[in-house]
Amino acid sequence: MRTESGGPPHRAGEPVRAGVPEHGRIPRYYAVKTELLELIEELGEGTALPAERELAHRHGVSRVTLRQAVCELVLEGKLLRRQGSRTVVAPPKVLQPLALTSYTEGVREQGIEPGRTVITAETLRADPELAADLRIDTDTDAAVVHLERVLLADGERVGLESTYLPQHRFPRLLEEFAPDGSLYAHLREQRGVVFGEAEERIETVLATPREALLIGTNPSVPMILLHRLSWDSDGKPIERVRSLFRGDRFSFVTRLYR
Repeated sequence: MRTESGGPPHRAGEPVRAGVPEHGRIPRYYAVKTELLELIEELGEGTALPAERELAHRHGVSRVTLRQAVCELVLEGKLLRRQGSRTVVAPPKVLQPLALTSYTEGVREQGIEPGRTVITAETLRADPELAADLRIDTDTDAAVVHLERVLLADGERVGLESTYLPQHRFPRLLEEFAPDGSLYAHLREQRGVVFGEAEERIETVLATPREALLIGTNPSVPMILLHRLSWDSDGKPIERVRSLFRGDRFSFVTRLYR
């Protein structure tokens, strides 16, 4: 079925007019992209796409046009490029709740095994902004504990997390905490810390060359950046966290109340 303009039909739940411009002229690559989405549904997760030459012939377009359609689907997380130039149907995105839960808890609820690779575990001096967020007196004790860890989902690198905690509140954290484990579980079970509330800000960015290398992604892939500041039930700061997630592998969800 086609619209009067000759474009793909608009189905309930899709963006208005399924991306068709008001003038009705659809870029050829976008039409191919729509047709590839139907093929992706038929093939299923992990299945390789037919060869580029075959797909270009099947859709009656140049290989340049086909590559543009495939590239957008890769950026959107519908397709994955594998070693050896294979392009396969991507698995569903990891759905992470925007809630006062840890990465470990959110991922494990979906039947995915979380993991972390430790990049940095150190104590350093807080800059004025960080000291203010964590209510650290820079005249007496400006030290913070810094943990930088690559986030894993079923062994796949999906993000990079940098956490800062006031060292005066958690003086022996680096000696007592296994940094490849769940920090929230350690704080809750070993230190009796009760998270009371948090402020979270979300934006989209591109990874720096270092971040892309650590996460193992293409620097052109959009990333989701989360900034979180957490307090305990008494209103005392616990942590400031900067979490960077692959936009092609993660989606975030929350429930809103009036």
